[in-house]
Amino acid sequence: MDKILGRILVVIMAIMVVNVLWQVFSRYILGTPSSFTDELARYLMIWVGILGAAYVSGRNMHVAIDVVASRSGKKTRKRLLTLVYMMIVFFALFAMVIGGSRLVYISYLLGQTSPALQIPLAFVYAVIPLSGLLIIYYKINDFIKNVYG
Repeated sequence: MDKILGRILVVIMAIMVVNVLWQVFSRYILGTPSSFTDELARYLMIWVGILGAAYVSGRNMHVAIDVVASRSGKKTRKRLLTLVYMMIVFFALFAMVIGGSRLVYISYLLGQTSPALQIPLAFVYAVIPLSGLLIIYYKINDFIKNVYG
């Protein structure tokens, strides 16, 4: 899963770099700024940021304060890990999956499209529940490995 997600992030970043280079070239060299590049860069940044959070969560490279866990015994450490994993899963489930799915559904029902690209905003927002599901997958996997493994 990490390799696939990592490669998707690399492709999105590459598209974003080419897009921004074209934006700068068309604005300053050609003198006629491209109309869609700003919007595309914004949406790609959203996807990179939110999918990147899921990737970092899966790699356990996120910021963590582990002073209490590192100074406690094995049993207490497992309880703290269980609590932390449960809180992350509940946040990802309720805020990202359920809340994000509602956002996608509402924007789809309203037929909202982006001004320049004319793509459905539901597609742009779909990254939120997708990343939430990935985070839940990663944290359940970490829970099984670190608490019961």
